[in-house]
Amino acid sequence: MSTVVETDVLIVGSGPAGASAALALSTYGVPNIVVTRYASLADTPRAHITNQRTMEVLRDLGVEQEVVAQATPQHLMGNTTFCTSLAGEELGRVRSWGNDPLVQAEHELASPTRMCDMPQHLMEPVLVNAAVARGTRLRFETEYLSHTQDADGVTATVRDRLRGDTYEIRAKYLIGADGGRSKVAADAGLPMGGQMGVAGSINIVFEADLAKYTAHRPSTLYWVLAPGATVGGIGAGLVRCVRPWTEWLIVWGYDVTAGAPDLTTEYAESVVRKLVGDDDIPVTIKSSSAWTVNEMYAERYANGRVFCAGDAVHRHPPSNGLGSNTSVQDAYNLAWKLKLVLDGTAHPRLLDSYTAERAPIGRQVVTRANQSIRETAPVFEALDGLSPQTPEQLWANITARKDSTEAAGKQRAELREAIAFKAYEFNAHGVDLNQRYASGAIVPDGTPDPGFARDPELHHQPSTRPGARLPHAWITSGSRTLSTLDTVGRGRFTLLTGIGGEDWVRAASAQDLPVATVVIGPGQEYEDPYGDWARLSEISDAGALLVRPDGFVAFRHASAAPDAGELLADALRTVLGHA
Repeated sequence: MSTVVETDVLIVGSGPAGASAALALSTYGVPNIVVTRYASLADTPRAHITNQRTMEVLRDLGVEQEVVAQATPQHLMGNTTFCTSLAGEELGRVRSWGNDPLVQAEHELASPTRMCDMPQHLMEPVLVNAAVARGTRLRFETEYLSHTQDADGVTATVRDRLRGDTYEIRAKYLIGADGGRSKVAADAGLPMGGQMGVAGSINIVFEADLAKYTAHRPSTLYWVLAPGATVGGIGAGLVRCVRPWTEWLIVWGYDVTAGAPDLTTEYAESVVRKLVGDDDIPVTIKSSSAWTVNEMYAERYANGRVFCAGDAVHRHPPSNGLGSNTSVQDAYNLAWKLKLVLDGTAHPRLLDSYTAERAPIGRQVVTRANQSIRETAPVFEALDGLSPQTPEQLWANITARKDSTEAAGKQRAELREAIAFKAYEFNAHGVDLNQRYASGAIVPDGTPDPGFARDPELHHQPSTRPGARLPHAWITSGSRTLSTLDTVGRGRFTLLTGIGGEDWVRAASAQDLPVATVVIGPGQEYEDPYGDWARLSEISDAGALLVRPDGFVAFRHASAAPDAGELLADALRTVLGHA
């Protein structure tokens, strides 16, 4: 056994959760080491949908523009198509990922960022390169074997897969971001709910010029209703655009009880031909792999000094594009808390808020993603495509919808309704942005929970109630236009107030912990020329919001307060775990 390596935080895994944790910690100046058993970062597209909240996180961490430069932009994502094959009949479309005009307006109002399609093999290098540039130490071909923990830290044993020897890494905290078969989570004994392996799927990555079938209806996803498409998988056959319009990934199901098929090049090409529907287009198979659809979530995200994030604690299919987004946001929630505990600003009980805040989100996204698979069945039902039948009968059912009969008219209406209902998968804006945290790191203001005026899965509802993400509004500072979200973050607490909020400003400057102040109003450092912030703030000009480093409202006081200093100090003590 060689000399023990020491660090503040050891991160196992370099995927979206691990890479984001490393980037945030290094941005905050926290020493960290990332180990991954693999020889490289992701070499296949995997996760890809990148929602507005994740883009806000990346904006705060300084890599938003690098992602935008490489990602497929939002306007090329949104004609989600249902068809018999790419070259075959089209059955309908859903304007998706914020491309419906009404939904697009909600996206514009909700955030300074735009969602995009950033495949994981492009995202990981952006995150990891920035993390390493800021201080992260990265070790490839280094396999986590086990850990022990005591009152002062965690000792992990790892194996160098090149040399074959083992050594120890001593850290104050360990983050397990080692994916859906997480050994860290298993070793930590995190309790899990749900079920693994509920269905079987195959990913096939290939290259082909499919522009003539897709460029006129640009989309990230093309869903294929073909014989066999309801077996296993994620509800139907899927052709996913990786890079317009030449790089692709197919998802095709298999019967998980019978085991995965032999993934030969010939088999992969036969599936590609079936879903594309053109035997003459040149196709190059790049890779194929089998995986299972999971419906499992951790009930607790930590045990002592060991924390888990990402697929280690929420395991679900790619429906709704929630996986990597939730992983990045897990890491962002945890990193600032670790930083403040490590530097002595916060009590270790602040870390209890990680499970309290993120575990309900993890359970929600696991449930939503699996529900989205089940909500594909009505599309097939409208075509009588779920009952046992020959391929010829399915094609006859699809053709029958064109008839001038009462039955065909009913079929067309049912098909339109079933496809439109898929908005819960492709336009679930509320799932992306409506997180409401309740934990010891949030100070309730005593106001009743107003609930949601519209469907909380489909529609974002901004709020400054403690536990909600700070609403976005465009404000100005001199000649600059910026978002309210641009005034917070960067690893620090921020107090927002307005004209008449001088007591709050003085209170912020008097705290032991640095608290940035943002005063919004005519003649102030920040102005509200459109009046948007006045409509969204839910406080008077002289009231105050205390916003955490992750952009969530920790404390709200609706008006001026002569005892602002005491109120703010008490709020900070509560949030930091000292109360």
